[in-house]
Amino acid sequence: MILPAKQQRSLERINKILDAAELILEQGTVLDLTIAKISELADLKRTSTYKFFETPDDIKVALIQRYIESCSKELVKDLEIKSEADYSGCLKDCVHSIISFFKERPGAQKLILENTVSPSISSAELHKIATPILRHVEDSIGLPNMFNKPGVFLVIAQIILSILSLNTKENSELTDVGLNEAVRASNAYLLSCLAVPA
Repeated sequence: MILPAKQQRSLERINKILDAAELILEQGTVLDLTIAKISELADLKRTSTYKFFETPDDIKVALIQRYIESCSKELVKDLEIKSEADYSGCLKDCVHSIISFFKERPGAQKLILENTVSPSISSAELHKIATPILRHVEDSIGLPNMFNKPGVFLVIAQIILSILSLNTKENSELTDVGLNEAVRASNAYLLSCLAVPA
């Protein structure tokens, strides 16, 4: 779809703002994300930045959306090949891909995993990570009929990100402990959802 010139110009400015914010995050911390610093680095007047984002938190939300979209695309690409493993092995494929994404993008790691303040990740954004995980497990092994599969995998995505967040905060980086715990906890939750009630 081709946008009208004015809309295209707005989109370019928004991307300049987000690119600048990403660069600031890669070199600094979440606290460095101020309208003044972002505007200066984006070579825009503050009023131009305020036209699109009223607060630094609005920029953070947009950056989170950008990072989650990228993470989702990486997951889809990494998980194209079916796994020959069990549920735990399939989940390990997923967690490994997510960890690789965050290790390659320090800004995403700082904003999503290390950040203890708002904004949080919305359910809509989490579904972008949950959906490829669900597809990978279903395509590789299959899943019995269960109530609300998307909801189950939404929780699995939240479990994975929560454990990776804790791992990052405790170790200042993502480690094999985070990988193993994220797989163990998400697998335990999945198995509990598959259990047949007595």
